[in-house]
Amino acid sequence: MIVIDCHDHIYHKKLAAMAVKGVGEYYNTEMSCGGTAEELAEITEDSPVRHFVVNAVAPNARSVKRLNDFIAGECKKHSQFTGLGTLHPDMDDAENEIERIISLGLKGIKLHPDTQDFEMDSPDAMKLYEMIEGRLPVLMHCGDYRSDKSHPHRLEKILKAFPGLTVVAAHLGGWSIFDEAVPYMEKLDCPMDISSTMPFIGIERTAELIR
Repeated sequence: MIVIDCHDHIYHKKLAAMAVKGVGEYYNTEMSCGGTAEELAEITEDSPVRHFVVNAVAPNARSVKRLNDFIAGECKKHSQFTGLGTLHPDMDDAENEIERIISLGLKGIKLHPDTQDFEMDSPDAMKLYEMIEGRLPVLMHCGDYRSDKSHPHRLEKILKAFPGLTVVAAHLGGWSIFDEAVPYMEKLDCPMDISSTMPFIGIERTAELIR
């Protein structure tokens, strides 16, 4: 059996240590990895995990193209990687970048409304979904007790407006607000991932929410 880890962040070697430290501080959790592609690839040597879906989220519009090039390059180096591109609602040339993402061989888009500082259903974000609909899936960070930007109630509006858009709701649809997300996710026809769940709520509660 091939096990695929569908939600992995990787960083350039020069930035990895700082990025991992920042993620740990942001989520108030201890980080046990170095954040590089090479370290992630080595996991397959002693693990049932054989493939990784990797991404790098653009903090601003200026960094989108550079990060898409980085992810595409790492996917060429590592056959066990499938890459997701990144976009930002502040971009002026999103349509062209979506075409470029496809040409780079990237298989979807990762968005993180909280760290990218936009409301998931803002007018500019909705323009992105209109361009993406029917072309690429979106792995969407959902949930943060400190902010309403990625709350699952916004996801309901998006899926209603764009029925042809495939969104994977990360973290069971509500990181750090797992129970609060349940009534929204129960009624949405939306796949979810379970990244960053078990370390926070335990295996048993994660299993209950999945069921």
